[in-house]
Amino acid sequence: MNLSFSKDVVNKYHSKSQIARVLTENWVKQNMFCPICGFYKINHLKNNLPVADFCCPHCGAQYELKSKRGKLGEKVVDGAYQTMVERITSFDNPNFFFMSYSMNNFCVTDFILIPKHFFIPEIIERRNPLSATAKRAGWIGCNILLNKIPEQGRISVIHGGCVELKELVVEKMKRAQRLSVDNITARGWLSDILNCVNSIPYDQFELSDIYRFETFLNEKHQNNHNIRAKIRQQLQILRDKGFIKFVGKGKYMKV
Repeated sequence: MNLSFSKDVVNKYHSKSQIARVLTENWVKQNMFCPICGFYKINHLKNNLPVADFCCPHCGAQYELKSKRGKLGEKVVDGAYQTMVERITSFDNPNFFFMSYSMNNFCVTDFILIPKHFFIPEIIERRNPLSATAKRAGWIGCNILLNKIPEQGRISVIHGGCVELKELVVEKMKRAQRLSVDNITARGWLSDILNCVNSIPYDQFELSDIYRFETFLNEKHQNNHNIRAKIRQQLQILRDKGFIKFVGKGKYMKV
């Protein structure tokens, strides 16, 4: 995998945003494999398609690319808020690539994959409307909150300029797909409990450790009036999907 951009593809462009788009999309087209089936390449789709930016010619998996100059950080600025929420809650929402790059070194620095089922409305942050004096007055943009996504859903392909093994990326994607659920509410619950488990600083924990998040979960899911039962249900799902082990007497082990 060559981390450098191909400069010759932007010779006819002058706009900085166009140059960045062409460089990053061309890099993915030339270097990226399909993380779902492992096929050696993915195809670049026509610009402005409402579905995705790339598609695997072997398994049909779709991907959308979000790129950012400098570090990715905890959030990535994106387009219209309502459009993004509708995208991620639709039946055909794509998987996402997030790239950070350096224009000084003309290369990719970080590249992560987030499977589509980790996208829930809670990770899309609504920005304030543009002022009345702005060209698009009233327009509402959004930020994608990467730090709200469980670590199991942030699969690193390139980290700090170091390339991860393709086989490991595909294996992590297969593991992440065990958490796939179509229902948005169920997806949100599973994500929340997984984040709670991840935040416990030791591998073995007790049910009481998760119950400490009861107030937090109650604030997020105010229509649910039996939070502890829901917590136990989600822990059972995580156990069945191989992310935690039940070791007896209300104790669990992270896998």
